[in-house]
Amino acid sequence: MEDNPDMHTQIPVTRAGRSVKVASVAGLALLAGLLSGGGSAADESTGPVGFAAACGAENNDTGAVTAAVGVAADVPATGEVGRPVQPGPVTLTVTLSRADLAGLLPEGTEAFVSRASLKVRVAQNGESTEAPWELHAPSTPLPADGDVALVHSGEVPYVTLGSAGDVDFSVKELTIELRSATAEPEKTAPPLTTVTCRLKEGENGHLATTRVTDGTGTGAEPSGTPETSPTPVGGSGRTRDKDIAVEPSAAEEDEDPDYCPVDPPVGEMDSSHAPQASPGRPVNVMELPGAFMCANVLGLANVQKLNGAMVVNDPDHPALISVLSTKRVSSREADDWEDPEGRGRYIRIDNLANIELPDADSTFLTFGFQPVTAKVSFETGPMTISIGNIGYDLDAAFSTVYFKQSLRIHDVKVNGTPLDVGNNCRTAKPFDVLLSGGSAYTNVALGGRLDGEVTIPPFTGCGTGGEDLNPLFTAAISGPGNRIFMNQAPTCYPAFPESSYCPPAPAELPGKKPKS
Repeated sequence: MEDNPDMHTQIPVTRAGRSVKVASVAGLALLAGLLSGGGSAADESTGPVGFAAACGAENNDTGAVTAAVGVAADVPATGEVGRPVQPGPVTLTVTLSRADLAGLLPEGTEAFVSRASLKVRVAQNGESTEAPWELHAPSTPLPADGDVALVHSGEVPYVTLGSAGDVDFSVKELTIELRSATAEPEKTAPPLTTVTCRLKEGENGHLATTRVTDGTGTGAEPSGTPETSPTPVGGSGRTRDKDIAVEPSAAEEDEDPDYCPVDPPVGEMDSSHAPQASPGRPVNVMELPGAFMCANVLGLANVQKLNGAMVVNDPDHPALISVLSTKRVSSREADDWEDPEGRGRYIRIDNLANIELPDADSTFLTFGFQPVTAKVSFETGPMTISIGNIGYDLDAAFSTVYFKQSLRIHDVKVNGTPLDVGNNCRTAKPFDVLLSGGSAYTNVALGGRLDGEVTIPPFTGCGTGGEDLNPLFTAAISGPGNRIFMNQAPTCYPAFPESSYCPPAPAELPGKKPKS
């Protein structure tokens, strides 16, 4: 079988056509708290796509182990010649027994991170090419017993076809790199274990089929084949072999980039504001070092009394949020005899985060008629990002972010005239911020939208020369009903930049439609 000269694999750019939902196998529920969001709707479903695979590690005497492999992706059901066929964000779940997985990891490992390289065969009209799908998993705890699901996710390359006809996507094999989680990425990286998994006999690895037409609605294959050339393409370092081109990733162009120029977060986590387990048997709590990541966030803050909003985290010069993923795991399995429906099952994964927000510019009509401009400084305490699930129902998944914050107002102008409010015009005390994401916030690795409502305390320290401006700002700003909307982009994991979102992807302003 020869490579098809009409196929190209490139960086994801767009999505086209209707979608077929390729569902993952059972086993994803083992980490339902880690992936709490639902998938996008699809026009039709191919049913569960799961495979049995035999896996083995280099330089490891564990021997072959058996894994259950599941793939979830939106694959276009139809496409056109010359237009990209873009599979949607992919989730790859590899489920191993705890004993087998422990044998592949260094002794004493409590949590680990992994990335997966999935070889996907793209075949049409008796010819084929290979598309590399590079996926990333956040830090995963190693439980005391039972099975462990390694949940990887990410964007994948699109495929462009030069001929009409059905295109089949199928799994050939996958490689997983495992490494103990560490909170100190600047030090020597822990040992890396490379595991190769091949489908067992009888598994064809079929994922989905896309029907590609010539633009007239027919699937007839056009006559003639485009000429091919092995000559280099431009100066990007790509080569063209039989007209198959693969774009290099950003990580390949920069030998040692500083993707996360922020310090790992510090402080204590407070998960008391997240949904708690129901009364019953004790909840097992596991403290872990966490995996260092960073991401862009962008938010809007409404001031109820002023009937206006300001952008939080200047999108032109945004501050990164630093994260230690999977710092604490709290879990309790259901009692099979007394609780057959699993209502007592509970899992919560707590992540620690810090951010130093830049000043925000605000413009409001105070009391409905007086134009006021000011700068607002934020003093933000440690953030606790909690992802979890109650019971077995994925609709009971939750995601929360909790932190304390204070506001300071300065550089105030009233109708263009400076108003000296002093250097310490601020809220009298820090106030609680609790944001909830529901299904819109997938996990720390993929991010998403969260929102909530805060009560702004009275102001103190406002005014100079004996002038007390505290009542003015308290009357104009303080009080309940102030909405906050935050959107976190996917995280960059500097230990595995090739398979995560490095450099950190920009965040969309909440409420703004994503680019198509």
